[in-house]
Amino acid sequence: MEVEQTALPGIGLRHDFTTRTGQRVGVVSHRTGRRDLVIYDKDDPDRACQTVKLNDEEADALAELLGAPRIVQRLNALHEQVEGLVSVQLPIPEGSPYAGRPMGEARVRTRTSASIVAVVRGGRVFASPGPDFVFGTGDVVVVVGSEDSTAEVADILARG
Repeated sequence: MEVEQTALPGIGLRHDFTTRTGQRVGVVSHRTGRRDLVIYDKDDPDRACQTVKLNDEEADALAELLGAPRIVQRLNALHEQVEGLVSVQLPIPEGSPYAGRPMGEARVRTRTSASIVAVVRGGRVFASPGPDFVFGTGDVVVVVGSEDSTAEVADILARG
């Protein structure tokens, strides 16, 4: 699928693509941070039929709804291609030394060579969390690495 990027002087950027059924869809990313989801007229690709203005929280929610299942599918496909690579879902248990602390303090990648690729909290997915992401009790951490390295991460998250 081809995604076209168009600079909109004084506004920001527009990214569009055409679905398999011929519907043109786009996202306008304004310099202000606002994003507009745009559905174009099938007969006139320059005319917007519908525009939905999204604030940061709404754009993040939509991205998570659309992206979370794709992350799992891509990880599963990657496992089939790379021998020895696994992904595991590890809870932050009650009493974890990292509950309420930033992810970077656990130094997971440095200590194990495994990577935290997402955190699931209350049904919401935080893909590629940064080192300042604060873990909470009950979070589910998605980790990718070898069987040994992911087991080490489980131990770190549970015991420190």
